[in-house]
Amino acid sequence: MTTAPATPATATATTPAPTVTVTKLGGRLGAVIEGVRLSGDLAPETVAAVRAALLTHKVVFFRGQDHLDTDSHEAFGRLLGTPVAHPTVPSADGRYSFPINSDYGGRANQWHSDVTFVPAYPAFSILRATKIPPYGGNTLWANTATAYENLPAPLQELATSLRAVHSNDYDYAALRPDAIPEQLQRFRDVFAKIKFLTEHPVVRVHPETGERTLLLGNFVQKISGLTGRDSRDLLELFQRHIERPENTVRWQWQVGDVAIWDNRATQHYGVDDSDDHERKLARVTIDGDVPVGVDGRTSTLLSPDSVPEPEHGIASGASTAATGTPTSVVA
Repeated sequence: MTTAPATPATATATTPAPTVTVTKLGGRLGAVIEGVRLSGDLAPETVAAVRAALLTHKVVFFRGQDHLDTDSHEAFGRLLGTPVAHPTVPSADGRYSFPINSDYGGRANQWHSDVTFVPAYPAFSILRATKIPPYGGNTLWANTATAYENLPAPLQELATSLRAVHSNDYDYAALRPDAIPEQLQRFRDVFAKIKFLTEHPVVRVHPETGERTLLLGNFVQKISGLTGRDSRDLLELFQRHIERPENTVRWQWQVGDVAIWDNRATQHYGVDDSDDHERKLARVTIDGDVPVGVDGRTSTLLSPDSVPEPEHGIASGASTAATGTPTSVVA
């Protein structure tokens, strides 16, 4: 457990400075943060402490944030960066809060990083629980940095030489054989109405930590330049390392919980084991940057020609430039 003082500029000798407490959940990722009431007016020192814990532990959790609503959820997100809209799914109220609801196909029992079918996919995701089933509905996260780090050297070398095509146009019916016709139609008409193809490096270099992370997950369509079977075999090989139990952490939700994860260094999986009970969460995503591979090559949008602008703000993935190449990119 670590503590970090967060002292607002207005604090006096008679006003105790709040302390941010960070307690690890797992050996490879995950921590609970206490002593923070999330809002859009947190002291810079508190924001810095949260961000540092997020980069170190990859996913951090806060209990008891029941005071948050759509406005304050978004306002807090702005302290971490620029909120972005989903590239295809419109917001019901014209805001950046994106519903992750069981009745909208939110039972996404698949390993993925958010929105990797566009080049500059989100850097951070902030998920707030508003209605939780009486059992089940947990979420798992996996550390894609330690997954790469623990690969045997020959597999590391192979992974850094590969690129993969990600797409939002996948076989939803095969993934969700129990989906009702309305869910299938919503997938076709909303989520996949614009078909994206983006080629990413299989190993990206994290722009803030310099770590190498595996960039894979459910949106991957194929390994570039390989046949179907060879591509599937390699994808399964690397994905197995990401999903190893010791490389994951599991969170049991309560109403008012907030999870924030580094989407550039994790995958996550919403477990579909709560039967027909409602599960409602809201997500705000923070704009990312174009990934850079170990060889210095950036990700490329293959289709369409550009990421369409949403009705408000900028779309996730609309950025076209990398934020800079860390000194550890070329080894």
